[in-house]
Amino acid sequence: MSSVDTPLFSDLPALIREDLIGHYSLSADQIGLFQDQGFIKLKQVLAPPTLAFFRAEVERVVTSNAARQKPMDERTTYEKAFLQLMNLWTHQEVIRKLSFSPKMARIAAELMQVKGVRMYHDQALYKEPGGGLTPWHADKYYWPVDRDTMCTAWIPLQATTLDMGALGFSAGSHHFVYGRDLEISDESERALQEALEIQRFPYKVGAFELGEVSFHWGWTFHNAGPNVSDKARAVMTMIYLEDGARLTEPCNRNQKDDWDWWMPGAAVGQPIGTRLNPLLYRQEN
Repeated sequence: MSSVDTPLFSDLPALIREDLIGHYSLSADQIGLFQDQGFIKLKQVLAPPTLAFFRAEVERVVTSNAARQKPMDERTTYEKAFLQLMNLWTHQEVIRKLSFSPKMARIAAELMQVKGVRMYHDQALYKEPGGGLTPWHADKYYWPVDRDTMCTAWIPLQATTLDMGALGFSAGSHHFVYGRDLEISDESERALQEALEIQRFPYKVGAFELGEVSFHWGWTFHNAGPNVSDKARAVMTMIYLEDGARLTEPCNRNQKDDWDWWMPGAAVGQPIGTRLNPLLYRQEN
């Protein structure tokens, strides 16, 4: 079951509504693969009309913010990687419907083998033509949460070829502790590229078909190439945390920012459940 009221989706076209609240059946092998390699790519998770509907809204929001961006040659490596807009669900009612999708939240819970998941935050990652590489990193470096049961759903809103900057993963690296103190940067790209090659973690990268979605653990190292195509790579992501996870004392400035931005009012040592962390799915008993 979901804690999200279905009226949230009532004004959507029937096909899109059913696509967001329906059930995606996972096999035991798929869950095992996610647990073992730290990520999984799932085909036909969302239908083409659903993706087209939300792509139009994401592009509208990104375009309205693009004028504030610096020219590409004046940006840092991080800034060149993508245009990044976060917690869109809090002020974009249409995008909220995707971010609160019961189907997506249930997939995350079942892959992580937990009973319930809450919103950590969502974000649009829009890699423009000419956008740079996304350096190697692990997301959980940024998250002051006591459990590792957090994952990211990466939803390309169009078919995504390698030359557009498809996401790549270092399979099994969620068990690798080196580099967990590195924020996304030129340094993380150099250091992790070398370390992951030495450890011989398989590098898994490939195009995403229309409707294909990936999920990865917070400690899975991943990257993406530059967008050398003439098309924008529009991606929407949702980050889920296990219901009952607790806030920990931040160990870097980025974690302090995450506390302030995504968990305002949460107390160290207490379960996370602020107004910005609604329950999105809970398993029926």
